[in-house]
Amino acid sequence: MGKASRRRRTGSDNVHETRGRDLPVAPAPFVARPFEGLTGEADWVAIREVVPAATATVTFADGAVAAESPQIATVATVLPYTWSGLRRTDGAVMVALQSGSTTGDASRDVAQVLLATAAAQAGTPLPSTPLATAATPRLQDVLDRAAPFEVTVHEGFDFWVPDTGELDEAGQQSLEQANAAAIPTTKLGSAPAAYWCRVGERAYLRWVLPHDEDAATDALARLLAGSATSLGVGTRLLGAFRACGLLVPVWDLDPGLEGADYEEAVAEMVVRLDEALGHAGALSGEERRARSGLLSRQVTLR
Repeated sequence: MGKASRRRRTGSDNVHETRGRDLPVAPAPFVARPFEGLTGEADWVAIREVVPAATATVTFADGAVAAESPQIATVATVLPYTWSGLRRTDGAVMVALQSGSTTGDASRDVAQVLLATAAAQAGTPLPSTPLATAATPRLQDVLDRAAPFEVTVHEGFDFWVPDTGELDEAGQQSLEQANAAAIPTTKLGSAPAAYWCRVGERAYLRWVLPHDEDAATDALARLLAGSATSLGVGTRLLGAFRACGLLVPVWDLDPGLEGADYEEAVAEMVVRLDEALGHAGALSGEERRARSGLLSRQVTLR
């Protein structure tokens, strides 16, 4: 066989070998603000990052899951044994938002868990998060975005199962330990995604702002420079978390009061914040210094 013939034969063989192999799948791209575009984006971030025990119901978009699968699911903060998902014995689909991510796009990660759990048999847990790729649909693709996203805060984790009597001894122990560690939390009605919580002898407000992170930081800097961040006697703005592309300012509160006692003060803060967000001019020198102080007290969550 001549050299040219061998070259042609080798090239042909390589084509057939390539066709017989699976081509590499691109990894999921990084998305800084993964829940943008979803109803209740700020509450998605709150359940994922700052609230200990909460649930919300989501509805699948038409055709997103098989017709025989449940068309609604529950997203929760955490599940037993840090499972990513759980198809309960009653058929209900539950997924945990705080189970971690395997890629740079939390939306794809959660969507992957939702789809896998919806396809599982009743009574089956999903111990870990399946690896999402660029081909994995996002939550924005698989959920009905016209459906409401309403958060229910729980005192403990009894929502894991329809009847706690179904748990074995290990499961019951896990539930009791989780309930003992639960942080008392209240969702305020005066602002979206604002949560009062009590940690030991301290009380805090954690408020996920639904605005662009940089714009929210500038607005807080304006308020801070104008001494307008107080929520009342014994309160102060401690700093902020950065989570999923949003800003989460944290206030230290009077531990002698409950969340309901701050509804009026938070409502007034909403007005001041909106006014600051509407300010189009550049920051003053004092406001820039306040902004630098805020940035030095920011902590990035995941």
